Amino acid sequence: MSWIISGRHIAVQEGDKIGHLEAVDVYDALNNGDLVFEGVHEGSPEMAFKGIDFSPISHDARILLCSENEVIKISFPVGSVTADIVSGQIVDQIIDDGSWHYISNAENIRDILSGVEINEQGEISEASYLLILKNGAGTGLIDNRVDSDALKKRTVYMQPNGIKASLFPYQKTGAAWTDAMLGCCHGCILGDEMGLGKTLQAIVLIQKRANEGGQTLVIAPVSLLENWREECKKFAPNLRVLLHHGASRTGSPAGFDGYDVVVTSYGHAVTDNILFGLRNWSLVILDEAQNIKNPHSQRTRCVKDIPADERMAVTGTPFENHLTDVWSITDFVLPGYLGSESEFESRITDDIDGAREIEPVLSAIMIRRLVRDVGQDLPEKIVIPRPLSMSDTEADAYIRARNKLIEAGMTELPAIQKLRMYCTHPEIYDDSISGDPSKVSVKYQHMCEILEEIFERGEKVLVFTSYQKMFDIFLKDIPKRFGVRVDKINGATPVADRQKIVDWFNGIDGSAMLVLNPRAAGTGLNITAANHVIHYNPEWNPAVEDQASARAYRRGQKKTTFIYRLYYLGTVEEVINERIERKRDMADVAVIGSDGKDTDMQDIMTAMSISPEDRNR
Repeated sequence: MSWIISGRHIAVQEGDKIGHLEAVDVYDALNNGDLVFEGVHEGSPEMAFKGIDFSPISHDARILLCSENEVIKISFPVGSVTADIVSGQIVDQIIDDGSWHYISNAENIRDILSGVEINEQGEISEASYLLILKNGAGTGLIDNRVDSDALKKRTVYMQPNGIKASLFPYQKTGAAWTDAMLGCCHGCILGDEMGLGKTLQAIVLIQKRANEGGQTLVIAPVSLLENWREECKKFAPNLRVLLHHGASRTGSPAGFDGYDVVVTSYGHAVTDNILFGLRNWSLVILDEAQNIKNPHSQRTRCVKDIPADERMAVTGTPFENHLTDVWSITDFVLPGYLGSESEFESRITDDIDGAREIEPVLSAIMIRRLVRDVGQDLPEKIVIPRPLSMSDTEADAYIRARNKLIEAGMTELPAIQKLRMYCTHPEIYDDSISGDPSKVSVKYQHMCEILEEIFERGEKVLVFTSYQKMFDIFLKDIPKRFGVRVDKINGATPVADRQKIVDWFNGIDGSAMLVLNPRAAGTGLNITAANHVIHYNPEWNPAVEDQASARAYRRGQKKTTFIYRLYYLGTVEEVINERIERKRDMADVAVIGSDGKDTDMQDIMTAMSISPEDRNR
């Protein structure tokens, strides 16, 4: 037996057999002046390697992931050299420029490599790459230089038989990549920005699995069920689609037989959870997957219980409020990928730094293209913020209302809601106010000025507001004021009627106005006949506002889209607007919003202290 240098570490050899030593074995030999390996004595390594300095100073290694020619490669740099891999594990000692060192974090790296098939440094599979990212999330030991966008483009799109659509290049990339991810990893996220055709890309996957004899379950908000059926009919007319909704829905798994895709709501995913659990689905797709952002809700738990070979989350807003949103959605598509919820929260801070840390881990399993990335396929969008000042009469009444709420001890969210109502229109706050709505509200008057220009050009407009009484004002006043037709979609509008209203609006000649609730009608509907959008009152959550804008600014829009955002300065609306912009700054790293909960006390206190008088001084 003799000492040897194998690669960049010290080992022993007897005949053809090589013994790869741990650092502790080398230290023992140095201290004892002798090494006993499998019953055979060998002298000190210092005598065998007189030119090597055995340093007591340890070094750290890191995991370097990179891509080259659309291939993922791995190595383990330690200073200017790389550590060796033996039997899939990093060797915890290294020789660097004539010095021998112990690699102090080798055990941590071994934990990250657990379950990963790596025989040597170099090419690894995408499945191994994802597992390394999963195991190493939050450890700071991974240097990920993989060009995930380049990897996604390497997949080749083959249009399945039955698809009757011409996909844009980025849609072909998305469909091919998500198909490949489902094949190798069984889960992924399609996170394209609103209006870029996520539904069509998903239908391509559904059609391919139908061609292979598989059955897909689509879970979507109630308002989108008919949209899914219509989109399937349009792009894949041979798909056999069952809408599982309403009193006449089946109560037996046999009722799903003969269908390629079953489309149901999140509500029925809960009430009929046992029924869906009696069938193993080839693919389960969650549309508007932010609906399961709360990992503790019954809806989330039930959706995750449904058995499936493959799972895909479809959402343009993967993170609306907190980074746990992404954990919950990711835990659906790839259970355990980000560890348990408690492990994730202990490693990842709920701020921009945490968003940056999670981004490379998430980008490996999510494809997300923004409108600006494929802007050549879309018309120009112009956002026009319109900060307004209240009239003196309005300002005085607002201050009185605010002070009254403070005196009554109402300084939290209910008070904010009251002030939001006043900012929307005094009449919905005080029933005693009546008459011409433009006479008592600067905001309403300004909106009428915008509408006048729109209608003079023969164009259409969508107006979003959260308040039912504001709907009543619009529907009563606008037709008389401008002689145009006005309709509405809100929570009270039957789901079956919503598409009919959209079809009427899209098909009518000349100007028209559609008033919508941003939550009830802010997703799924395609209303590209309008190229003007007015957000009449700001929402706490920028994702809600952006989704609402995407009803007009989306695929199929042929005109420049103008988006007007109206808000009062010196009021709760200014605070909400500032919060929206702050959250949008964070969205450059991760799409995070706000839900306006009572826990957001700093913004709430600011909203209760700000005054129109401050702006008038």
